[in-house]
Amino acid sequence: MSLISNTPKPPYFAVIFTSTRTEGDNGYGEMANRMVELAQQQSGFLGIESAREELGITVSYWTDLDSIKNWKANVEHLEAQKTGRKSWYDSFKVRISKVERDYGN
Repeated sequence: MSLISNTPKPPYFAVIFTSTRTEGDNGYGEMANRMVELAQQQSGFLGIESAREELGITVSYWTDLDSIKNWKANVEHLEAQKTGRKSWYDSFKVRISKVERDYGN
């Protein structure tokens, strides 16, 4: 998989998850990999990009808002969200935006 998602012609939607982590892995890496696998199986999923240093940023791309809503309500994803709040994140923010234009090479 490419580091940069090959998204379709806009419009589509982006979920931007920004976080700062707690100390240690505590199962985070394994769960993060599972969430990518699971997201890829969801209807409306278009791609994902992620970077982590002092600040973690993961952007997932979706065809529509209903697909995002369904992903947020996925049972395994709900469990990961719960564990994240309790164990993995000092702070986080989720932003959802509509992509109107994209370009690149």
